[in-house]
Amino acid sequence: MSINDAIIKRIEEICQQKKLNVCEATLNGGKSPSAIYDLIKGRTKCSKVSTIKAFCQGAGMTLSEFFNRDYFNDYED
Repeated sequence: MSINDAIIKRIEEICQQKKLNVCEATLNGGKSPSAIYDLIKGRTKCSKVSTIKAFCQGAGMTLSEFFNRDYFNDYED
């Protein structure tokens, strides 16, 4: 699994668990959701930490909570 795949997987898990959509969470965090959508759709290969942080803020969690999954330790470049 690539790091982008791991990030997308985690975003999908959080949205499902918290009954949010990507747009809501990212807008609530103060950013446009386009960067997250570009990552999900494969249009970008490198996500910014600030974008993930905005998603996390909108989802009511920290970056530590976001990355607290074993699959982030096992990703391939």
